[in-house]
Amino acid sequence: MNPIRTIRRLACMLTGLTAALAAAVAAAPAALAATGPYPPPGPPAEVIRIGPAAHTFNGVTGDMTSWQITLIALGAAIAGAVVGVLVDRARAARRHRPATTT
Repeated sequence: MNPIRTIRRLACMLTGLTAALAAAVAAAPAALAATGPYPPPGPPAEVIRIGPAAHTFNGVTGDMTSWQITLIALGAAIAGAVVGVLVDRARAARRHRPATTT
């Protein structure tokens, strides 16, 4: 095998792994962010007497939580890597190698 091809494949593999790592690092702060507990501990007497205020959840507001965003980013990175490997193997299988004479 040509050593340049080996180096090129290694460079492509390292680039893909670096991109996946960068995506994971970029999404990590959002995934690890935490908010205060809801409802707050020890509510005042008015809240106990009247009841808690209306609470909206993600299904109503349409927001996406950070762990969902992280899962989507990781899934996209893995899917991209799989597609890249399949395309590379398909291209390698279609290459015509010249016949050698002995």
